[in-house]
Amino acid sequence: MIEVTIDSIRVSLMSQHRVVILKDGETDRYLPIWIGACEADAITIELQGVEVARPFTHDLLKSSITQLGGKIKSVVISDLRSEVFYAQIVLDVNGRRMEIDSRPSDALALAVRAKVPIYVSEEVMEKAAITPEEDLSEGGGDEKLKGSPFGDLIDGLNLDDFGEGN
Repeated sequence: MIEVTIDSIRVSLMSQHRVVILKDGETDRYLPIWIGACEADAITIELQGVEVARPFTHDLLKSSITQLGGKIKSVVISDLRSEVFYAQIVLDVNGRRMEIDSRPSDALALAVRAKVPIYVSEEVMEKAAITPEEDLSEGGGDEKLKGSPFGDLIDGLNLDDFGEGN
């Protein structure tokens, strides 16, 4: 498993779709995952420390797990099949490890609230991660990305924004 952090959340210029960019903590690999607008907002609000009057769904889930005696340990982006990412929320319930199937967007929104590590399987990183190169930032193309579901996304990213501390 590879530990990642949320680097940024981007809005597509061509639509209102959002993409969360996960950054490999050890290398310059980035993993883009398309997510819904509501989940993107839920992640952003928590990362920016915005106070909300009433709990969001992910706040409710975190509170429910805690009130029932569970502890959120981590989230894992575990698989990529037919261009769909899969995730698990890893819990400790009375000393027993449990994994709950989740959409990555919901798992990430929960992870930022619980302040737990986010992991991605090596297989998923191999299939879908990108490594920015000089020719990409200059508008050139990486042959590996052409024709991939992320090629258009990468062409529209400003890689100068991928700085540390985001």
